Amino acid sequence: MNRRTVLGGIAIGATGLFMAREGLSMTQQPSTAASGATTSGPTGVPPGQHTAKPLPFDPKQLRGLSERLIVSHHDNNYAGALKNLNKVEEQLASVTKDTPGFVVAGLKERELAFTNSAILHELYFANLGGDGKAAGAVEQALAASFGGFGRFDELFRATGMSLSGGSGWTVLDYSFHTDDLRIYWAGNHTQSVAFGAPLLVLDMYEHAYAIDYGAAAAQYLDAFFANVQWDEVNRRYERARKAAQAARA
Repeated sequence: MNRRTVLGGIAIGATGLFMAREGLSMTQQPSTAASGATTSGPTGVPPGQHTAKPLPFDPKQLRGLSERLIVSHHDNNYAGALKNLNKVEEQLASVTKDTPGFVVAGLKERELAFTNSAILHELYFANLGGDGKAAGAVEQALAASFGGFGRFDELFRATGMSLSGGSGWTVLDYSFHTDDLRIYWAGNHTQSVAFGAPLLVLDMYEHAYAIDYGAAAAQYLDAFFANVQWDEVNRRYERARKAAQAARA
């Protein structure tokens, strides 16, 4: 494998697929609430046939995030994005050289939005279900990039709160461009760093917290951090770091 091949593989991850190909953590148990969902394979999903992944934790066990909130979020918002993606992909399959440009542009914009929504939701759910205690190599990387976990926590929360009452995501990324960790603001499912792998994903759309907290987004952030599965975040970090090292070899 040459450098170009490795960098090409990393570039896929910049759009979110890099981390999503492994799907939800196989070390965690799916919830009974999503027992009807089936898990798509890691590669080769035919257009229009995406299916929802089950929750990788028991939603009854989260602290400060109700089962009703989590199940509604999973079954309506995440699964809804997949249903819409399937419909868009079916319509894209009928595009020809004679299809008006504005039709193609609209479909491709929706394809990107629903694809990123599905990926980010899967990453979001997969980094929940833990005890909220950071550990491992990623904790050291956070200290190196931000001067300490406390400073990272402050900046991540501030970015999340900047989206409260609106729509968007807060993402801790491994930047392949700068070879360190960065926090990014992302809106409308379609904004992401061009060359990074998402490590920790926070959904700041109101559907992620309004059932439990109304407009009190700060309380939702407290609950989110109390449930972060840092083992999963660390796994994503180690995978991204190995890819970066391979690219430099």
